Amino acid sequence: MSYRAIRDRLPEIAILAAAIFLRCWLVEIKPPHFDEGINGWFADQMTANGYYRYDPTNYHGPLHFYAVFLSQTLFGREVWALRLPAVLASILSVWAILRFREFFGLGVSRLAGLAMAISPAFIFYGRYSIHESWQVLFSILLLHGLLGLWQTGTRRHLFILATGVTGMILTKETYVLHIGCMAIAAMSLWIYQMIVPSRPIWPIARQQWTRDDAILAGGASVLAIVFFYSGTFRDFRSLSGLYETFRAWVATGVDSGGHEKTSYDLAGPLNWYWVYLMARYEWPALAGLVACLRYVFPSDARYRYTAIMAGGTLLAYSIIPYKTPWCLISMLWPFYLILGGVVREWAGRAARDRVWLTAAPLLTASLYMAIQLNFFRFTDDSEPYVYVQTYKDIERLTVPILNLAKSEPDGFQLEGVIMLDSYYPLPWIFGDFTRIGYFKKDSPPAQWDADFVVTEATDAAKAESQFKDSYYKFPFRLRSGQEECVAYLAARKFSHILGGEPDIKPATEAAQ
Repeated sequence: MSYRAIRDRLPEIAILAAAIFLRCWLVEIKPPHFDEGINGWFADQMTANGYYRYDPTNYHGPLHFYAVFLSQTLFGREVWALRLPAVLASILSVWAILRFREFFGLGVSRLAGLAMAISPAFIFYGRYSIHESWQVLFSILLLHGLLGLWQTGTRRHLFILATGVTGMILTKETYVLHIGCMAIAAMSLWIYQMIVPSRPIWPIARQQWTRDDAILAGGASVLAIVFFYSGTFRDFRSLSGLYETFRAWVATGVDSGGHEKTSYDLAGPLNWYWVYLMARYEWPALAGLVACLRYVFPSDARYRYTAIMAGGTLLAYSIIPYKTPWCLISMLWPFYLILGGVVREWAGRAARDRVWLTAAPLLTASLYMAIQLNFFRFTDDSEPYVYVQTYKDIERLTVPILNLAKSEPDGFQLEGVIMLDSYYPLPWIFGDFTRIGYFKKDSPPAQWDADFVVTEATDAAKAESQFKDSYYKFPFRLRSGQEECVAYLAARKFSHILGGEPDIKPATEAAQ
């Protein structure tokens, strides 16, 4: 690549560098989330079983679990390794949005890429080991493929579209919602253009791909889906989960599973929770939502389609009762393109410095909120994005146990008793230990004495009455909405780490 070509790409390089830095720097500062612990546990089961056994009631595709399994196999049980696949997907999403220069030009794609790179939501959930970053990446690829087939009809765009569809199916069952919204947007645009014609209308280009190309793309897609859903061809019975999962998925969406946000209800089924989050954190996306109104009037058909698709997706998620804040990133990204289109149009009619006087404050505010949220307030329950987040308090338990385990040859043979009704992410954090028992409150252990014990505070007296060893005792909070927990570390194991006198001594020892 020539010097001039590199110089011309410097803005894109800077945007990607910002995205990489904001997603990778101090990525371990936040303790593993409840869902991260579950996803890590699923990856651990692949080690035990030899493959991932798809569960349709989990309503998440297998791709992320394979990615986490590969990362942990290569780099070990580290928080950064657990999050690495999602981080890479989030960075690739920024790269993919920059590729829309092919359709909308450099200015639009750069503004959209920058808005995504510094978005509080995309950074916060891009640093989580969950499926959403993958869904965003493949949704972007799907739109890129659709616009490419519409505008040029090349073979390359056919394969991009197939990659997007395949990746979405492998990631999360919400692919039906997104693909459905894209299809409805196409029909809506066709009808609306009869009333208010687009300018330009962009008729569908003559397709340059062949039947053999379609067979190759479709065959590769089917092969990938069968490969992952069948547990790498070891469990073909799981393929039925491809349709069985929607029974559980629809039930969860309707029943909300405790994740409803009724305080944001409007008339009928509508709910403004997502708009509230955009107003609080995502000002560029909110501006893009408002900018969709521009495309009610005669305008470029490609922008109109994107605006209808973006608005329709937001409407669909608003109607569904189930709402967890990380779903927002699946809705945000098209609004960046819409904002870029309006800014570009305005730039053609006004001085460019006036345009940036409008866009720069939105981006600056977004970056400020992203830094505050991701590096200072990442466990603050007053932040709506901080949702069922594990507190830093958990390190009072995990740090001494992990330090001891790593310092002794048989350290991972420590015996533990954990009696909590909700104990994730501890099974993943302690995944290398072989002698830990997990118990519910209604089925306590027969033997309480262990190298460490964890209970809820309401069961502390019951546990202490069973101890025959001396223990250090300290309280900690696992997450919001859960009782205070109590940890006990056996003095015979941890005295050289913790020092001082044990807090709990058996009656005979205390009498002496």
